[in-house]
Amino acid sequence: MKHLSSFFLFLSLFNLTFYGSTAQNLIQKTCKSCSKNESSITYGFCISSLQAAPASQCATLRGLGMISIRLIRYNVTDTRCHVKMLLKDKNLDFYNRSRLKVCLDLYSDAIPTIKLAMKSYNTKKYYDANIQISAILAGATTCEDGFKEKEGAVSPLTKRNDNTFQLSAIALSLMNLVMNNNG
Repeated sequence: MKHLSSFFLFLSLFNLTFYGSTAQNLIQKTCKSCSKNESSITYGFCISSLQAAPASQCATLRGLGMISIRLIRYNVTDTRCHVKMLLKDKNLDFYNRSRLKVCLDLYSDAIPTIKLAMKSYNTKKYYDANIQISAILAGATTCEDGFKEKEGAVSPLTKRNDNTFQLSAIALSLMNLVMNNNG
């Protein structure tokens, strides 16, 4: 009986290791493909983003697509909150305040847009999801570019805008992979 329980323990650990490594391989393979096909996606960012997401370790390619869209949702929601906090600063000059208000509008619009993209993706309306995610990507770029209109101005949102851009690019690239795999 002791040998039988040891065997089942070994079998359980083997399955956990095998399936865990399979998911890891899928994430690595996917991120390698995404970063190869889209120069704005860095391999390390892709890997760390997808691996950090719950359930990514056992996800399919289509599942990774949904995970990437959820990551955008979390990112735009958090960035919107951050912009609102920045706008509370009474010492903010007119230029930065006006740019942050534009960013607030863009990120506020991104929240219902990403929710719609999730619905589109779930119903395999990839063309619609592509348009919706592309709008979020463009919004992050517009937000960042607004701070470049004045010489010497520095965006307080550069990292967050870049994250939104990369997460959106990853989702678009993953969606393309899913479509090419008849997902």
